[in-house]
Amino acid sequence: MSGPMPLEPHGTDQETLAIRLAGTPRKARRAYTRHDRTVALRRLDLPDPAHRDGPRPDGPRHGGRGDDGTVALRRAVPAERSSATTRHDGTMALRIPRYEPDEEQIGLLAAELADQIGPAVHPYEVAALLEAEGMPVEVIRERYGHPNLFSLASALYDRVPRVFPEPGRAADPWRPDTVRCLLRGVLFALPGLAYLLAAPLWPTTRHAPALILAAVVSWAWGQALGHRAHLRMTAGRAEAGRTLLAGASLGALVATAAAVPVAGPDPVLLVVAAQSAYLAAAGVLLVLARERLLLAALSPLAAGAAALPWWEPGSALRLGLPLLALAATLVAAAGTLRKELAVAPADGPRPRLGVSVPYGVFGLSAAVLVLFEGQRDPYAVIALTVSMGPAEWLLYRYRGWSVAALRVTATPAAFLLRSAGILTLCLLAYLAPLLAAAWLMEAEPVPLLLLAATLWTALLLQAFGDAWPSAAVCLAAAGSTGAVALLNPPAHPAVFPVCCGAAALLLTACALRLLGRPAPHA
Repeated sequence: MSGPMPLEPHGTDQETLAIRLAGTPRKARRAYTRHDRTVALRRLDLPDPAHRDGPRPDGPRHGGRGDDGTVALRRAVPAERSSATTRHDGTMALRIPRYEPDEEQIGLLAAELADQIGPAVHPYEVAALLEAEGMPVEVIRERYGHPNLFSLASALYDRVPRVFPEPGRAADPWRPDTVRCLLRGVLFALPGLAYLLAAPLWPTTRHAPALILAAVVSWAWGQALGHRAHLRMTAGRAEAGRTLLAGASLGALVATAAAVPVAGPDPVLLVVAAQSAYLAAAGVLLVLARERLLLAALSPLAAGAAALPWWEPGSALRLGLPLLALAATLVAAAGTLRKELAVAPADGPRPRLGVSVPYGVFGLSAAVLVLFEGQRDPYAVIALTVSMGPAEWLLYRYRGWSVAALRVTATPAAFLLRSAGILTLCLLAYLAPLLAAAWLMEAEPVPLLLLAATLWTALLLQAFGDAWPSAAVCLAAAGSTGAVALLNPPAHPAVFPVCCGAAALLLTACALRLLGRPAPHA
């Protein structure tokens, strides 16, 4: 061909395309006229080839055979609009098909896809939807009367009104495991049944200081070890298992050695060693989320203690049941660590030991504060120990509710106000059961509630990685209470509540200052 061939019509009144056909000299004209708006054919009589070089009235622009033997194209301009175009200049007219949209079918399709078309912001999104539905071009033309996909998409986009629904509610990433949290609170208190069973076998008053000192050291060591194990958990469970294996073994030795100056060569040192070994093994199971396994290991202890009101087990069972529970706990911890260590180790940097120090300081301070409360009301300490399970559940709830508050507040001041309300709600939910327990046990409620508020707000700050403020405030409260008790015995009864109250206020202020901003929750 000698050039481009424009085939589309140039106006609304042109409905056909004309192709001039080269013919033999001056034959009779023959026309085929169709009235279905599709094709009109007409043979063109051209001059004799001998007169090729002569003038051509139409010229190559309007049609005919060019000098190089090509076929020229030109449009047929109908005299008037009709179902068929009849010309007498020998052209072949191709009529362009018209599409009449089927409004009924389009309406049904729009109603069917309204939920998906409504949020679209451009017809191209509707076109992508139709293409994803696998709608063929034949269906678009025959059923809906549109020439192509984009034409139908534009019609649907114009027909369906724009709607912009709110995004669905996201899942709570901090949804707590209620059963697990409650079980952990029970597991914190169950080991105390061993002292209840073995109490008639040894003088409690004489040997209690050694056991208490070893327990305080084990508590502080366990807090720091648990934090470091969770840090190593990010690199893999095998790394966490190695950390727990080395740290728990060393912690049991340190706690036992700390009680040697108090216990001396007395056989109670064996009881101290057993207590330290149990606390180390139980810490391993709790960090690795094996609460049910630990509950099964402590079941002989729980069964023996439950039978005491109706049955005297005798010295053998009083000693044998705690030893059986200890052995079961050690075996469970060893089996769990063996499974964790079977995984191939992963490479990665080790966190510095210093980052776990504030958690150990907090554990030491909290143990001292609980010890002072235990001297005042022993049964209150039992209630406080069991409440550690609900306290953990409320820590998860606080984080979940704070994330939800980010979606409904628009200003920092509004989020601060909502965050203060969430903190107050969590504190009230934690302290209300303790208040009821204090009344039932006829214990003083104020010191218990202030101590519980101090511990919970400190744990809240630690959950967000801000460990030093909680460690420093709790250390100051424990140190102040201990200094007054040592320098001026007996200490005034108001010293402990005042120290815990001041600590609770400082920690609450720190929590509002740190957690009242959106950044820690994002």
